[in-house]
Amino acid sequence: MKNVLVLTVLICSFFVSVAQSRDSVALNKKRNVPVTQYGVASFYADKFEGKLTCTDEVFTQKKLTAACNTLPLNCWIRVTNLKNNKSVLVRINDRMHPANPRLIDMSKSAAVALGYTGHGLTRVKITYLGKKKPEEADMATR
Repeated sequence: MKNVLVLTVLICSFFVSVAQSRDSVALNKKRNVPVTQYGVASFYADKFEGKLTCTDEVFTQKKLTAACNTLPLNCWIRVTNLKNNKSVLVRINDRMHPANPRLIDMSKSAAVALGYTGHGLTRVKITYLGKKKPEEADMATR
């Protein structure tokens, strides 16, 4: 009886490990990226100036960059402030803490372009543009 129990546990463990490895491979092959998302945006505190991002870049408030947990790193997005309809193109180069409830955390220069630094938070729409740098990315706002 004891041998049957041990054998059953081993067989179950084998099938669970095979199923998990198959799932992780399938998820890594193709990532479904949402084209448009709505949520709350914040901007980085000054204490992060000079720290490394997830992409091993030194963070600066002067660049148009952002942290997002739902989009791939090094992709370009358009962020639109829903209160004033201002928009800016930013590149995702960092991640937020997993417990952070906000959609995106942006550099101060991106927040200034959207006109919400006085409030700290604002409702935004983000549109995924892909990995290739858009031609209009040199313009701060539209």
